[in-house]
Formats: sequence, structure tokens, C-alpha cells
Amino acid sequence: MRPLLVLLSVIMLSLHFRLWVGEGSFAEITLLTRHIGEQTELNDRLIKRNQRLASQVVEFKQGLDSVEAHARSQLGMIRKGESFYLLVAE
Repeated sequence: MRPLLVLLSVIMLSLHFRLWVGEGSFAEITLLTRHIGEQTELNDRLIKRNQRLASQVVEFKQGLDSVEAHARSQLGMIRKGESFYLLVAE
């Protein structure tokens, strides 16, 4: 009877160890849940960025006004015949 009780106790302890510390434990599940939440937030931000870029592509394909505005603001381009003045603050 005594050896059976010891054997069952060892089995119970090993199962509890795996439940709390081993692979698939509560701690690991909590960590993975947190990682999933972080990845979901990152994916949402990237989806919004992709939507903004897709709308810019549509705007650029529709007309030259948006291309010209982008070239002027981002690339510093000027039209032929225009004068460019650079004001430098002291």
C-alpha cells in the first residue's frame, strides 16, 4: 500500500509541475496571450497604414494635382517660371 501511495504522489507532483511550469503551463499561456494582443495591435496599425497608402495610390492615379502637390511639399520641386525664395531664420 505504501509504495502505491508514493508512486501516486510522485505522479501527481509531476503533473502539477507540468501544469504550473512546463510546456503548456498557465504561465506560458498567459505570456502567449499577451504576445497575441501585442501582435494584434501591431497588425491593426499596419492595416491602417496600408489603407492610407492605398488611398494615396488611388489619388495619384486619378490626377496630376495630387502628384504635383506631393512633389512640391515632399521633394521641393517648383514649376517652370516660378521663383523660389528660401528664408533662413537667424
